[in-house]
Amino acid sequence: MNKELLGKVRQKKEAYRGWKQGQVAWEEYRQTVRAARDQVRKAKALIEISLARDVKDNKKSFYRYVSDKRRMRENVGPLRNETGDLVTQDMEKAEVPNDFFASVFTGKCLSHTAQVTEGRDWKDAEPPTVEEDQVRE
Repeated sequence: MNKELLGKVRQKKEAYRGWKQGQVAWEEYRQTVRAARDQVRKAKALIEISLARDVKDNKKSFYRYVSDKRRMRENVGPLRNETGDLVTQDMEKAEVPNDFFASVFTGKCLSHTAQVTEGRDWKDAEPPTVEEDQVRE
């Protein structure tokens, strides 16, 4: 990153702090964010174009860039489950968001959830009707 780009990112951070404290208007903050994001994207594109153009002469830098992009994050940090306990096992970490979203989407009105009956022939049945009092606002 060059100095100009670092300055834009710094301005973005300062604008965020100012917006959180109520000193900067939302539109001004968004304008700063868009400008910084556009410049970062352009800089990345220029780097990738120069790497692609010079791949025959400088293979090492190209493959270093590719290997950096291929690296993946291995672990998800510890999470807290509904009871507040710290979860560290991989299978338990996978269940924490699942339990949360399941509770959010099926929490209050279990009487209105769809019930599927297996093995029933629905070809001759009448289509379901929904009354006005069954619709939530």
